[in-house]
Amino acid sequence: MSRRAALRRAAVREWGPPAAAVRTALAERGARALALTLTATALTALVQLVQNQSWGYGPVRALGAVRAEDPLWSALLRTPLSLFVPALDLPVWGALAQILLVFGVAEICLGRWRTLAVAYAATLAGTLYARIGVALGPEAFLGLPASDARVVDTGPSAAVVALAVYVCHQRRARFTGALVVVAMVVEVLVKDNLAGREHLAAIAVVLAVCGVREWLGRRPPRPGPGGGPPRPGPDDGRPHPGPDGGGQLRVSARAAAVPGPGRRR
Repeated sequence: MSRRAALRRAAVREWGPPAAAVRTALAERGARALALTLTATALTALVQLVQNQSWGYGPVRALGAVRAEDPLWSALLRTPLSLFVPALDLPVWGALAQILLVFGVAEICLGRWRTLAVAYAATLAGTLYARIGVALGPEAFLGLPASDARVVDTGPSAAVVALAVYVCHQRRARFTGALVVVAMVVEVLVKDNLAGREHLAAIAVVLAVCGVREWLGRRPPRPGPGGGPPRPGPDDGRPHPGPDGGGQLRVSARAAAVPGPGRRR
């Protein structure tokens, strides 16, 4: 087998499942499959437009700018909107491309609400790490200088990195996931700043969540009442959420039609 063929087979193994999921979702539901992604992209573009106006800069800073020196309650209130406030020192097209690509794949592979939950958890992890790092000081391990307390912390980058790692774990694209992690570590080694540290904090939170999910998935099934057979698994006929967050009933028609003991037809 030639090297090119081997690389092609490796790429299909790595990216084939998520690519197939994206194609299927777009073919079946069209733009509705990317409702969250398109909304997030439009919101980010709108915030960028507003914050570059003389009348809009102040309100955007007041509602979406997070700093480690701010009171905790204020930072927590601003954190959701801060995800969609592009950094002024970076090109906005980069943030829009990140959201459109990574949020889009995540929304299809993970579902709308899980994507939003992972994105918010990653952004919140970065926000809290900045406060802890500044409190520890630059002399401590993982500490930050006091000047970072005044750095405005906005943008979707931490959420994008976390979603990329989570999707790679969920779809078993291990090489790509490891590549993302290594790239973020190299970023901190080359240019050690608050944004890079927050990316690592977001990755740490996502890896912890993935580890817990793996551990829960490997536990032996719980025995039924009285030491009987294990309780039914996820395909026992109960409603299960679909990829878009809605409910999809997986109830066997035969099981629904056949009456149980003591029932009348």
